[in-house]
Amino acid sequence: MLVILHPNIDENSAAFQTTWTHLENLPRIRIQKHEVQGRQQKLTEIYLIGDTKRLSLEAIAALPAVERVVRISEEYRILGRHQDEQRAIGFDYNGIHFDQDTLVIFAGLCAVDTKEHVEAMLRALRENGQTCTRMGAYKPRTNPYSFQGHGKGCLPYVFELAGKYGIKVIAIEVTHENHLEEIDQCLAQAGEPTGVMMQIGTRNTQNFELLKAIGRQKKYPVLLKRGFGISLAESLNAAEYLASEGNSNVVFCLRGMKNSFAEPHRNMVDFSHVPVVKRLTRMPVCIDPSHSVGSRDRAPDGILDIFHTTAQGVIAGANMILVDFHPEPAKALVDGPQALLLEELPLFLADIDIARQAYLQRLQLSKKGA
Repeated sequence: MLVILHPNIDENSAAFQTTWTHLENLPRIRIQKHEVQGRQQKLTEIYLIGDTKRLSLEAIAALPAVERVVRISEEYRILGRHQDEQRAIGFDYNGIHFDQDTLVIFAGLCAVDTKEHVEAMLRALRENGQTCTRMGAYKPRTNPYSFQGHGKGCLPYVFELAGKYGIKVIAIEVTHENHLEEIDQCLAQAGEPTGVMMQIGTRNTQNFELLKAIGRQKKYPVLLKRGFGISLAESLNAAEYLASEGNSNVVFCLRGMKNSFAEPHRNMVDFSHVPVVKRLTRMPVCIDPSHSVGSRDRAPDGILDIFHTTAQGVIAGANMILVDFHPEPAKALVDGPQALLLEELPLFLADIDIARQAYLQRLQLSKKGA
């Protein structure tokens, strides 16, 4: 059962204290509080976990701080929609709004290699009006002898340059809970010049202890990639692990599925699941065309496969794009063959805009037929 309190409720008020005490004393019920900070107001949601079937919705709804009560299903208790269109969707972080209606682009280096390449990338983003990027410091690799990332050593100059070029959010993959502390320390030492979105990679989608650790912190939002060899439901439950620990500021990323039918692409593109995830949950949905395609192959029409797959995701309603660029792909230490060139960034952004406008026109058309 989900108890939604009045917006901007003061937790020191008599109404909140009376409501909290009542819920806390319900037998065989565990309560869990979540706060959702929207653009204009803060919403407090209290989850009642346990034997809730015997509880009266009317009695709970009559408590002084309660706005309304919703019975929720077992699946995706926190992040699910539960046939309730009134609940808040999305979140704000460091001046950027993420929800199921917006579209934010995170173009950048799959893995940080040199300070010069980082600066060239960030300069190109500023010149093209972009305020978000991806920068891999920690890189889990299939081969133990492959480059594993510069780790903490590159964070100071990445954060410094991000502040210099007006980058507000950097998606950084973490593979161990210690990385959270390292990022926190380096950001603080740099004077908080930018923000970080914690990225959980496809290999760690079911690393439940890592999910719990990242979920317990509420400072940074989380980008969770779908597991490349598990079902969509299993990956969505991984996102629920994050939310169940307290952090529901989660973006879900589709990045292709590994199977024998994917060739010649690196993974089977799964962007048709964009509207599915949006229907099942309240999470914004990201697409990663670079790791889905895995190459710079070009169709007979002259358009790169990465451009085509990106457009497919955007026209299906994607809310975020995670894409690899590199100043010199031949020198990239990770995934150089799939990286787009800096001079292709304006074309890529223009192509996205065409697909986005088509999606918005489709929305208008659907409203006419509703």
